[in-house]
Amino acid sequence: MAVLRREGADAVRKGRPWSLPLEDRALLVAAYWRTNLTMRQLAPLLGVSKSTADRIIDHLGPMLALQPRKRFAQDAVLIVDDTLVPTRDRTIAERSKNYRYSTNHQVVIDADTRLVVVVGRPLAGNRNDCKAWEESGAKAAVGNTVTIADGRYPGTGLVIRRAANAVSSNSRTGKRSTTSPTSRSAPASSTSSRG
Repeated sequence: MAVLRREGADAVRKGRPWSLPLEDRALLVAAYWRTNLTMRQLAPLLGVSKSTADRIIDHLGPMLALQPRKRFAQDAVLIVDDTLVPTRDRTIAERSKNYRYSTNHQVVIDADTRLVVVVGRPLAGNRNDCKAWEESGAKAAVGNTVTIADGRYPGTGLVIRRAANAVSSNSRTGKRSTTSPTSRSAPASSTSSRG
């Protein structure tokens, strides 16, 4: 609460004063973010109108949200991946690989703490990860920090981590094996011959 007061959340301003104390307004915003309740359902719980609940969330929400980092520690290692979020808003969403309208979000976490440090701007769900990495603003937010990604980010300058079982190499020739365990031919004893 002290941080909110320092940022001016409880400052005297022109117009009608808030109908709830700062503690209850912060509770309203937290309940809105943590539950799946609409304004119409949430407002009566604290005895305000849905319009007031909306104004409180619009006013206090940005103050309660985590501020993006300006820079990372020199030895920090980050991990990036994308997630498709089903979205009804068709102005941003596009049909993606799962045939649903969704948006592509680039999510960057700190490898040590596993906390989310950057979430890129939502893009169309059918956007390639390489393009989404740059266009979402996640690349700019990360800067030159070492970032690990999966194989869907070639040519982006990220450290690409390949799955250990995805690449099996032949020790003599150094070539990749194209035979998978399921594609081997069956033993001669199990094949049937027509007589």
